[in-house]
Amino acid sequence: MKTSTYIFFDSNCREAFAFYEKLGIGTIQDMMANKDAPPGQEYDPARADNVMHASLKIGDAVVMASDMPKDWYKKPEGYNLYLGVETVAEAERLFAALSDGGEVQMPLEKTFWAERFGACVDRFGIPWMVSVDPTPAE
Repeated sequence: MKTSTYIFFDSNCREAFAFYEKLGIGTIQDMMANKDAPPGQEYDPARADNVMHASLKIGDAVVMASDMPKDWYKKPEGYNLYLGVETVAEAERLFAALSDGGEVQMPLEKTFWAERFGACVDRFGIPWMVSVDPTPAE
């Protein structure tokens, strides 16, 4: 059995996935626009370029997504995408990029459970947590 997170975007899935790939978070596996549907499949012509389905491979996980019609879209809540990274420098780079144009919910800082931890919502409305495991005691 497999499980994946499926995200709905407000007509900016293509831009968001390209941004995540550029940051090195993951690799786009596939992306299909509504206009790429087989002949005979109906879709709103105004949404021809909207993403019907996409997948982004992040480590061993796959995050899938699509664009929702405006009247169906709801702001994501009740979850965060979690990025566990190896170094403080990488955490700082990713957190700065993800929070730019978005909202910092918890600044990236040292905590009792992590060398660095922070939470933000990116400019696409997607909630993230970035963390670096604590340095092992010597």
